[in-house]
Amino acid sequence: MINPDVAGYCQQHHYNKKQMEKQKQEIKQLCSSFRLSAIGANLEEIIAEAEQDNLGFVQYTLKLFKSEADHRQSRDQIRRTKEAGLPRNNNLNLYQTERNGLKSERLAQLRELNWIDQLFNIVLMGPSGTGKTALAAGLCMDAVKAGYKVYFRTMDEILNTLKTKDFVKSKMVEYKKLIKANLIVLDDIMLFPLEKNMAVAFFNFINQIYEQTSIIITTNKKPTEWAKMLDDEVIATALLDRLLFRCEVINLTGESYRMENRKTFFEPSN
Repeated sequence: MINPDVAGYCQQHHYNKKQMEKQKQEIKQLCSSFRLSAIGANLEEIIAEAEQDNLGFVQYTLKLFKSEADHRQSRDQIRRTKEAGLPRNNNLNLYQTERNGLKSERLAQLRELNWIDQLFNIVLMGPSGTGKTALAAGLCMDAVKAGYKVYFRTMDEILNTLKTKDFVKSKMVEYKKLIKANLIVLDDIMLFPLEKNMAVAFFNFINQIYEQTSIIITTNKKPTEWAKMLDDEVIATALLDRLLFRCEVINLTGESYRMENRKTFFEPSN
């Protein structure tokens, strides 16, 4: 014969369990309504940890909101990384210092990113294959992780945006993002000559952002050669005046990394 007290306890325990499950579902629905997706997804795990560690109400509440904050920070970083448009080679922990004349101490100082807050520009200059793009991309990745709005664009991409923004909606959206950036990389600047109208458009773009955005430029052309690329000495001088006013020019030297590590599909000959 079942003890009435035990039966009553079991019924009460079953009732309490059903009530708790109902309350959990209600919490998850409220999380969905308020777009607190991480709290809703991690609720069961956090409740289990709270019960195991005997957390108080304040600690439990803090754990819930930290879960949401961490999730949003991670999601925001993923979004900003995607928008940044970085090349695959963007990890400065793998960057080979010294081989191109850049000392590791100087790289460490660049990675502190203080120059972004100070609105300094960086010009990475040197022959093809000396690591300019990889260095620029790596600094961008560091800046994304630090919470900055960052965009990595080739010169061609920038010019295409400037050329089409007035009649292509997506390019206007891109342009508005660029002018609100904390950091922009202009990769392979002055690789090819610019027509006069595009030289003017490019100057106007730089003139608009240079006092509110840090700029990294990679180029294999010395500033003295820019006038030839722009076919206008006045525009070249005005452009350099704005870019070099608060700027560190870093000359990278050495042999091309790509040529040193050139791949082949032929089998080695005997």
